[in-house]
Amino acid sequence: MSVIFESRIKAKSNKINDWYIELKDSTDGRIVLCDNLDDYSKKIEEMGSDYGGHIDEVKWFKDDNITQEQYEDVNSQMRKFQDLDK
Repeated sequence: MSVIFESRIKAKSNKINDWYIELKDSTDGRIVLCDNLDDYSKKIEEMGSDYGGHIDEVKWFKDDNITQEQYEDVNSQMRKFQDLDK
C-alpha cells in the first residue's frame, strides 16, 4: 500500500496571504485544514506517524480561485521553510 497525501491550496478571499492548505490522507480519506506552513508541517508529521513516518508521495493541487499572488506567496513561504530545514 502506498501512502499518498494530497495538499490543496485554497483561498479564503482574494487577499495575498488569505489562503490555507487542505491536507488529505488518500488512504483513509481523512482531511485536516492547515492555516499556514508551520501548521501544515506539524499536521503532515502527525498524519505520517500513522505510517511510521513513511509517506510515499505528496501531490499538490491548487483551487481555480487561487490568485497568482497567493500562489507565489505560498511558494515563497515554502522556500523559506525548506531553507530553515537545511
